[in-house]
Amino acid sequence: MTSMHRFNFAWRCLTLASLSVLLSACLNVPHSNNAPEPAKPVTYAAAPAEVRQALAPTGTLRVGVYPGSPTSWVKDPKTGESVGIALDLGKALAKRLNVPVQVVEFDRVAQVLDALKDGKVDLTFTNATAVRAKDMDFTPAMVRLELGYLVVGTSPLKSVSEIDQAGIRVGVSQGSSSQGVLTQTFKQAQVVPADSLAKAQAMLNAKQIDAFATNKGILFEMSDTLPGSRVMGGRWGLENLAIAVPKGRDVGRAFVQNFAKDMAQNGDLDKAIQRSGLRGTARD
Repeated sequence: MTSMHRFNFAWRCLTLASLSVLLSACLNVPHSNNAPEPAKPVTYAAAPAEVRQALAPTGTLRVGVYPGSPTSWVKDPKTGESVGIALDLGKALAKRLNVPVQVVEFDRVAQVLDALKDGKVDLTFTNATAVRAKDMDFTPAMVRLELGYLVVGTSPLKSVSEIDQAGIRVGVSQGSSSQGVLTQTFKQAQVVPADSLAKAQAMLNAKQIDAFATNKGILFEMSDTLPGSRVMGGRWGLENLAIAVPKGRDVGRAFVQNFAKDMAQNGDLDKAIQRSGLRGTARD
């Protein structure tokens, strides 16, 4: 090979090497600092076997619900789908525990609480009161709801301050916290228990009661199907709703507490509230 040929060969090799370096650099250009990073899926540590056993002792997470309350279980009027905060929380916790979920339906909240107390269901979402805390364990409050009254359109009652007077009959769900509070609070009005929300609505429609008292989430649902009825302005109290589990599930307590915190912080609780159509949440 002549010296000229050797020079041309070396030059071609150098050129090819330079192109290779440039191409490699182009293929490895770093992301701009302003470019959005791809979303990373949130992962959670697998629940230890003893936690699963504590929270779902039958191998299935049994969630107690009752109809008519967006905090528990209602039918979406547009899709017919079952929705409710208790439902969503139960499904999410079952997924976190890696166990199946079973929805157990009752007629009213008192029956759900009795089942929880007896260990026949493993979870519900309800008003966390000091009285109930004797029979079940609660997470910190996750939703605050106003308590109010539902009246028919022809009712002369205009404000919550007019309710407690002689001759006024106020319906409540049998065994509810509203029954316990108003029975102690009223000086003149009469508290009339109803064994279901459907029965309460029928009593109100038939004017067997003058008002029905519970949280506004339920009241707005009832009002939607009772023409001419209205949820009165103002409130007579607040409910602080939280996840409830039976006593004796101490091994799983921290897991449930962390789950409740995660649901509130990652936006899943807000999504559940939206899906349920819950109204009447407290702003202050």
